[in-house]
Amino acid sequence: MLVLTLVLAAIGFALLVAALTTGSVIWAWGCIVVCVVGAVLLLVSALSMRRPEGESTQPPGRHAKR
Repeated sequence: MLVLTLVLAAIGFALLVAALTTGSVIWAWGCIVVCVVGAVLLLVSALSMRRPEGESTQPPGRHAKR
């Protein structure tokens, strides 16, 4: 997911350069949209990697009740 974020950042930069050279507002809005999508992906990636170690999918003590 981080690679996709880097690709979106590069696309956003290219759209920014295109917007500045042509003076078109459409390219600028495209840059904003791409950068916001990249920021959301980066946030999702960071939050998914922040799980504490040792956290399991099952609640603790479930196997002791047998």
